[in-house]
Amino acid sequence: MTEIISVRFKSGGKQYYFDPQGVQVVSGQGVIIETARGVEYGECVQGNTMVPDESVVPPLRPMLRVATPEDEKIVERNREKEARAFRICQEKIADHGLEMKLVEVEYNFEGNKILFFFTAEGRVDFRALVKDLASVFHTRIELRQIGVRDEAKMLGGLGICGRPFCCSGFLDEFQPVSIKMAKTQNLSLNPTKISGTCGRLMCCLKYEQEAYEDAVKRMPKQESFVETPDGVGTVCQVNLLKEQVKVRLDDSPETPKCYRNCEICVVRNGKGKRPEDYVAPPPEELAKLRYVPPREEGVWERPTPERTALTEALERVFQAAEESAQPMREKKSPPQDRGSRSRGGSRRRRGSGEGKQAQEAVPEKKGKEQPSRGSSDRPQGEQQRVNSRPNKAKGERLTQQMQNQPSKENGESGEKKAPSRNRNRRRRRPSGGGQPPKSPEAE
Repeated sequence: MTEIISVRFKSGGKQYYFDPQGVQVVSGQGVIIETARGVEYGECVQGNTMVPDESVVPPLRPMLRVATPEDEKIVERNREKEARAFRICQEKIADHGLEMKLVEVEYNFEGNKILFFFTAEGRVDFRALVKDLASVFHTRIELRQIGVRDEAKMLGGLGICGRPFCCSGFLDEFQPVSIKMAKTQNLSLNPTKISGTCGRLMCCLKYEQEAYEDAVKRMPKQESFVETPDGVGTVCQVNLLKEQVKVRLDDSPETPKCYRNCEICVVRNGKGKRPEDYVAPPPEELAKLRYVPPREEGVWERPTPERTALTEALERVFQAAEESAQPMREKKSPPQDRGSRSRGGSRRRRGSGEGKQAQEAVPEKKGKEQPSRGSSDRPQGEQQRVNSRPNKAKGERLTQQMQNQPSKENGESGEKKAPSRNRNRRRRRPSGGGQPPKSPEAE
């Protein structure tokens, strides 16, 4: 066993093992490490840990010391120098007309070396650019071309899922991703949907690949001939996540049905001809394939009540009582057309004073009843009730008109006949209830 500490030089970068030299280091603490590029400043990700010797790549470089406040100030000054060097390098690239994109500038801890990371479509001749940069900074200059994935890891950003890039967050190394993974996971082969911001296939396709490959081994293929609880048919769709298949039955091919993987029995996996000597099992045997969910322990289920002779007799009695009560309800409800006609007629009769004028102006003929206007279909008793409720305000206006105009009978003398006061009073309903009351003029 070997004692090591895990150190990371960049946020989201790869972790490296170093020998702590017996010094106890806490996670999150800055350390000064001797690397192949010289002395560097890093952050401890994992403290002192014992690991097997096989997991350590020799030689195991030592840790020089734990970072001091002075070391922290040096790192801050280097960050300021990197921003200035980035602007100067961009200007030099524009002056030389090189087709390259500057991504990041990095100073080493001692400040005697500067690394410029850039991306380009092809090879770039930057020898003249290096001479100009060396004359400006008077130190060692190194230009390093990187790929688009490394660019996305350095710059960072948000993916289509709304989360930070996996490469800049926690991925130490880039895993190989192929288009075969998208086909296995039944994803759309549209490049815009399965590609990341860097333009390459998304790294997250690798996460669930093993689970999909395991499901493919257990699930039937497309166009497989299978047996189901409802009959035999052909698989037309496979859902690997839910582990369900959609089967087009031979009895009803228009309506495919979904079944669990445990409910089907594969007769022929994949495309091909149906076995010639195959005979479908009887429905009783196929019904045994239906999935029955296991009963959970501790969950109470309400028992199904048993049907006895008493319960059946009570159901028959209640049903007979319900059928006998139905005609009685229909008789009690009045016909809607007659009621609406009578209500409409009474409304018209109350709303206008024409009926009263017709009774006062036209005398009744002997032996015949003079029906009022708009109430020919009304019963006689209802007409009497309506006529016995004149509008008081309209009756007063009618009395005033009769005072101002001379009556037809006394037209020669010009005398005005005073109207009877009983006419304005509310008439009582006669006890006989037969014919409507006669007007005073007819008497």
